[in-house]
Amino acid sequence: MQDLILQVDKNDDIIGEIPKEEAHLGNGILHRAFLAMVFNEKGQLLLTKRSKLKKLWPDFWDGSIASHPKKGESQEQATERRMIEELGIKAEDVKYLFKFHYQIPYKDIGSENEICAVLKVNISGKISPNPEEISECQWMNIESFKNDLRTNPEKYAPWLKIGFEKYESEK
Repeated sequence: MQDLILQVDKNDDIIGEIPKEEAHLGNGILHRAFLAMVFNEKGQLLLTKRSKLKKLWPDFWDGSIASHPKKGESQEQATERRMIEELGIKAEDVKYLFKFHYQIPYKDIGSENEICAVLKVNISGKISPNPEEISECQWMNIESFKNDLRTNPEKYAPWLKIGFEKYESEK
């Protein structure tokens, strides 16, 4: 069974469903996605390293989770679902912040072409990362992350860099 995601127009209105694989071929087909930034009770941001199994940007550091909502799901519901699937923990507080569009190719393999919502999630408790999705995790305070993002931008997924910059500018 194919994994279907939501194809959208430039206004983020749903125009259909499309196989996830197909949405990422060539220049990519515009679709809906999200980036969740998870914070612990100390205010640290959870960064996750994308699994080597990922087709696009494998082994890159990402926000806490990045995925796609399914038909009938809000961004918040999709975030709650993926929190359990990817991190093995229930989200305690999910807050929609904003969305942005980006289109970026990855080598000659495919592209992201997404309207990406950014959500902030607070948790307390132990995470249990899914190794098919995540190869490593680390909690970072915001200043350390900003410094590393400035000095080592090549190790981070592009949507995280764009989303975090917008997050910082809107605080």
